[in-house]
Amino acid sequence: MDETLRAAAKEFLIRYGGDTFPNLFKSARGTVVRDDAGREILDFTSGQMCATIGHNHPAIVEAVNQAGQTAFHFFSGMIPEVVASLASTLSRDWMPPGLSKSIFVNTGSESNEIALRMAKMHTDGFEILAVGGSWHGVTSGAGSVSYASDRKGYGVPPAGVFVVPEPNSYRPYLAGLDAEQSALACLEIGLKMFDMASAGRPAAIIVEPVISAGGVLVPPKSYMQALRAAADARGMLLIFDEAQTAFGRIGYRTGSEYFGVTPDIMSLSKTMGGGLPLAAAVTTPAIEQNVHEKGFTFYTSHVSDPLPATVGLAVLETIKREDLIARARTQGDYLRRGLLELQQRHEWIGDVRGLGLLLGVELVQDRTTRQAHHELGALTTQRCFELGLSMNIRRRPERGSVWRIAPPLTVTDDEIDRAVTILDQALTESVSKLARPRAQAA
Repeated sequence: MDETLRAAAKEFLIRYGGDTFPNLFKSARGTVVRDDAGREILDFTSGQMCATIGHNHPAIVEAVNQAGQTAFHFFSGMIPEVVASLASTLSRDWMPPGLSKSIFVNTGSESNEIALRMAKMHTDGFEILAVGGSWHGVTSGAGSVSYASDRKGYGVPPAGVFVVPEPNSYRPYLAGLDAEQSALACLEIGLKMFDMASAGRPAAIIVEPVISAGGVLVPPKSYMQALRAAADARGMLLIFDEAQTAFGRIGYRTGSEYFGVTPDIMSLSKTMGGGLPLAAAVTTPAIEQNVHEKGFTFYTSHVSDPLPATVGLAVLETIKREDLIARARTQGDYLRRGLLELQQRHEWIGDVRGLGLLLGVELVQDRTTRQAHHELGALTTQRCFELGLSMNIRRRPERGSVWRIAPPLTVTDDEIDRAVTILDQALTESVSKLARPRAQAA
């Protein structure tokens, strides 16, 4: 442990929000990260949901070495061979029919900026309808359509952004309706409000197939079908932000495949780069031709870079070779069973939900009222980390207290068992810790 480096981190780094650990980190491999104290910690967030095939997978290491022998970077107008290969592979093996034109950048924020710019130019509109609880990035356009958090303090957002209540099967907005009825009714109300407020310049509807930052909410399939119909009826493009749902995490190639709905533009990131910065926007030839003729631009210093493209190609090849989509389903089922067993023993677990290896566990004070238990969530998350398990928790008052659990697709049964055991112990100890002050006060 180097206290000088820990002090340097405090003195010289800008704090950028979210959970920050007091220790520093040295290495990672597979499902395990190691800190500067030599501790091994199970990473059930896959880094920032990015290490799809595990940290430092040999295929990724080899791809980085290969790029070192060829090229890391070119002028933006020089298209690398590997970028052409990646675009072909995406279209041929991963995208729904019709989505075949790709642009490769670095971050999910960028891919969503591209999607929004394309939609506005193609439709000659500017109005965007987003879904509550969504997270699409931090840049200007992407941040304006993100509703999970972090909207305050950054000035006036772009004009023409509207929101519709998210479908929440655990806490339906409309009492007296089941989850699907509530979701569709909220959408209908949201669309009517949009139509009333619209200036007549609609451009796009943007949605995450699984609303992750909003609490790992899985909409009914009929909801996605209704979004498709709503976009078509209004001359809007439908954008799927598949940063977290593409390339096997949910047990399907994409959320589009699971829901049986094809968007006009799909934005990709996290799960494609395996831990390196790689993102893309994919659309139809007709839309690409239209915006090209109108002068579409998105040239950044690192568009079509060969290094991340080489890694992305290796990630996609590894997912196919190791049959990781099927593995996400089997391991996701195994993990879900373990979490459901915990729910039987811990009354504070109100809900277990999600798809494949993108799961949410919601903590409540009471299963009848479903009031969020933020204090227990914070204590248990801290205790899990002390015991060697890292998970991401959403503690927004309006979003509930929800763990987002997303280990690499390569996670083993033993690692899942270990994680569930740690979670069991951490919950038990945290509940006991909360009970002691109340008992003393009584």
